[in-house]
Amino acid sequence: MTESEGSILSAIFWMAGLSLLLFWLPAVGPVIAGVVGGQKAGGLFPAIVATLLPSVLLGVLVFVVGGAFAGLPLLGLLAGAGVTFFGLAHVGPLLLGAIVGGLLA
Repeated sequence: MTESEGSILSAIFWMAGLSLLLFWLPAVGPVIAGVVGGQKAGGLFPAIVATLLPSVLLGVLVFVVGGAFAGLPLLGLLAGAGVTFFGLAHVGPLLLGAIVGGLLA
């Protein structure tokens, strides 16, 4: 893979790292992280996937672990759905920046 093709995994790490570093900028920080991550992803669709994938994977992980520890798959389903919902609600500015960065790539 050449440098110009981009990488979803690289974009995820860039977005996460910059989001942690720029947490003190409420709306601008996630947008900056999204633009950089979108450019690292190499296109619009990979940028969107790199933005939404961590939230969905975290929800699935909470579903599996919550269901296994509680012994009730329904409880794990509710916990996983809640985490996924709040994770996706949080990524609004990040997604906006990722779309802009993906279009610039």
